[in-house]
Amino acid sequence: MFTIGLTGNIASGKSTVINLFKSLGANIIIADDIARELTQSGSPALVAIKAHFGPSVITAGNELNRAALRRIIFDNTKERLWLEALLHPQIQKTIAERVADHNSTTYNVIEIPLLKDRNNYPYLDRVLALIANEEVQIARVIARDHCDVVQAKKIIASQPSIEDRKAIADDLLINDGNLNELTNNIKNLHEKYLQLAMLKRS
Repeated sequence: MFTIGLTGNIASGKSTVINLFKSLGANIIIADDIARELTQSGSPALVAIKAHFGPSVITAGNELNRAALRRIIFDNTKERLWLEALLHPQIQKTIAERVADHNSTTYNVIEIPLLKDRNNYPYLDRVLALIANEEVQIARVIARDHCDVVQAKKIIASQPSIEDRKAIADDLLINDGNLNELTNNIKNLHEKYLQLAMLKRS
């Protein structure tokens, strides 16, 4: 089935884009949702995270304290890479299984925020990179995570650069806050992807 990988840095508007594609009939797979499934209470991944980072990243209800973990990994590259090494292979395996299991007349859109290359996602037919300027990202991160400017900049700096995003992208989508323009661009991409999906099935 025709499959698009959607990537973009934090606060670039991926959730809005995903909701627009979903409203047009695309099948949606979200890597962060899979990560939450893998780290739910009692899971092997959560046990490993607690053993590595300590009880400060676990809530009183024995669930992952994502805010506490985020503060650690965005301040420490080594710890972020450890967490990625734990979760990413499992996330990639689950995505591949869900792509293989799904069949429809439209296409898949997989939200993969940390997509750096296609080697681990050989089933991707195209990559759509979502770009927002840094000032917009900072404002969105501060509003969403209730952090300060310094922390927001650290979070953004820990992610792939815009140049890196562009290097792996087949399609670029600019999102600087104009919802009408974004909606129209998504509709145009939808028509394009329907045609490409039809060609792949033929």
